Amino acid sequence: MKKNRLILYLTTLCISMSCSVSDFEDNYTDPSKLDRTNVGKQFTGMIYSNREYVLPSYWDYYVVRRITSNRYSQAVGWINNENQYIPGSAAVGDRWNAYYNFLAQFRELEKVYDELPELDKPRNRIFIIAGSTYFYDQTQQVVDFHGDIPWSEAGMLSSNSGDYTKSYAGYDKATAIYTKMLDDLAGFADEIHGMELSADVQSIFDTQDLINRGDLDLWKKYINSLRLRILTRVSATSEFGTRAKAEINAILSDPVKYPIVTENADNVLFRIHSLGTLLESNQFQRGLEDDNGNLAGKKIIDHMLANQDPRLSYVFEPGLESDGTYLGLDPMMNPNQQNELVLTQTLAIYNRSTISRNQFFPGLVFTAPEVHLLAAEYYLKENQDAMAKQHYEEAIKKSIEFYVYLRSISNNSLAPAPVAPTLASINNYLAMDEVAWDGAADKLALISYQKWLHFNVVQPNENWHEIRRLKKMALDFWVDNNNQQSLPPSRWMYPGSEQTYNVENYSKVQSEDKLNNKLFWDVN
Repeated sequence: MKKNRLILYLTTLCISMSCSVSDFEDNYTDPSKLDRTNVGKQFTGMIYSNREYVLPSYWDYYVVRRITSNRYSQAVGWINNENQYIPGSAAVGDRWNAYYNFLAQFRELEKVYDELPELDKPRNRIFIIAGSTYFYDQTQQVVDFHGDIPWSEAGMLSSNSGDYTKSYAGYDKATAIYTKMLDDLAGFADEIHGMELSADVQSIFDTQDLINRGDLDLWKKYINSLRLRILTRVSATSEFGTRAKAEINAILSDPVKYPIVTENADNVLFRIHSLGTLLESNQFQRGLEDDNGNLAGKKIIDHMLANQDPRLSYVFEPGLESDGTYLGLDPMMNPNQQNELVLTQTLAIYNRSTISRNQFFPGLVFTAPEVHLLAAEYYLKENQDAMAKQHYEEAIKKSIEFYVYLRSISNNSLAPAPVAPTLASINNYLAMDEVAWDGAADKLALISYQKWLHFNVVQPNENWHEIRRLKKMALDFWVDNNNQQSLPPSRWMYPGSEQTYNVENYSKVQSEDKLNNKLFWDVN
């Protein structure tokens, strides 16, 4: 048993995953059940191995997000309880193990690519560029939970010929990981700009690419949008501030060379093309709804009501016994009062037909509203108010459009038909006191609130990361006076497996392994 747990900890049991996909509308062959691989199939296997942390899954939503980012961002309402601000060991440990299994699959992709004949590497280069981009996207999320993580030396059991003694990984500094990702992504952006694939490689890429279906233009937009997110995350730090400003300017100033996701048609998504396929989101219902995990928080409901937000009836539905009134759960109520209110079934919930029971709900990787809000923040800081306003308002319009799209693809009609937004209702929203750009005392706060409204529970991890970074959300939390961790943490601690199996390397970071130690980019 200990040996098995050690292998799981190292997450270097590299199953050579491969898959044969004739078309996205057909059922897939499970790549974990095939024993031979090549670059294209390993690329698919790597993406597939991480599917449950992009497509809404029961485990990720119920075990992980329900008690962490959903609550820390107050995207949901919940009944207060002791120890609620300490991320659970199951949530932390399983998310950690899932990432390192994914990392091991990426290392296997690198290994398979490195073993190609030299003449074949340029033809297959797209699989490394695309695979690395997706890997870095997922890596940023994990770094932003913990800070320093084992990385450059991790996932090497296969490369080390099964020698465990060489496969315990040291911790890389978070700043070093960010530097490596930014350096590589900048190179990828230049390299892919003029790339053309041979007909046979394009055919393989079309089939094996579960993200953008072989569309090079979408990969270009994904790469540069991810650069924009990473650069913005570190833009206030002394280590990256100058670089972030220069590179964001370069990206936004040259949309031909550095295109980004600006339209919902270009959103980077895991799309569900037919039910019963390998990639599906039929676990969202239990993951979000079990144990009242889909209750609306008071602040988000109040904000949407006060400003007549056109997204309200797409994102939420009134409680069963509320007579059509939207009511959110107040986090400052004592637990007994909260529980009594929950039992009345008058609290609003996340719209089941748009979100949790929508079996065509996609896996969200990048959407246009986020990109426009990142651009708005940059232009605001550069004192280009007109450009900032343009991107800010475009983000809102794209967000409304996105939630209308989500409802339009749903195969569930349990919730009443939403109130369709009109041009007048959108313009009215843009003119509301808490939304209007012109005359706002704190425009960065406006951007922060729109990120919060757009991300809500559909991208809760990004929500929590940006809330910590910007410090513009006035969120009040019940204080847990019976626990040393009385308020939401600044980071997650490392899983217990690190102390058990990676003793020597963990000892070097143990003194920093505290819930209230801020990440390097958390400087506001």
